[in-house]
Amino acid sequence: MNQTFKVTGMTCQHCVNAVQKAVLSLDNTAKIQIDLGTGLVSVGTTQPRSALIAAIEEAGYKVVAL
Repeated sequence: MNQTFKVTGMTCQHCVNAVQKAVLSLDNTAKIQIDLGTGLVSVGTTQPRSALIAAIEEAGYKVVAL
């Protein structure tokens, strides 16, 4: 199942890598696409939305509603 988030605070490739690492550390997460320009993060996973948001926020970024 794909889930899409708007993430704020990502300003460089290091930020993208941090978000990617945080999300991919969760079980059953198959893929992630991050668009630095728009802040959109799309994740293919069976994880609940709340777990993905928690992982992104623990990495130091904010998830805002689409």
